[in-house]
Amino acid sequence: MNIQLIIIAILFAAAVFYVGRMVYKSLFAKKSCGSNCKCGVDFSAIEQIKTQK
Repeated sequence: MNIQLIIIAILFAAAVFYVGRMVYKSLFAKKSCGSNCKCGVDFSAIEQIKTQK
């Protein structure tokens, strides 16, 4: 086998792995908030509505 063909095959495999990993991470992403930290969102109006009922 030609050395150039081997190098191209390795680069192609690395590119396929990289793109596959990006797709996998985007489809199966972890939730950014796991412990009710509210992530900087202001829920004070919703909490007031809940307490009024």
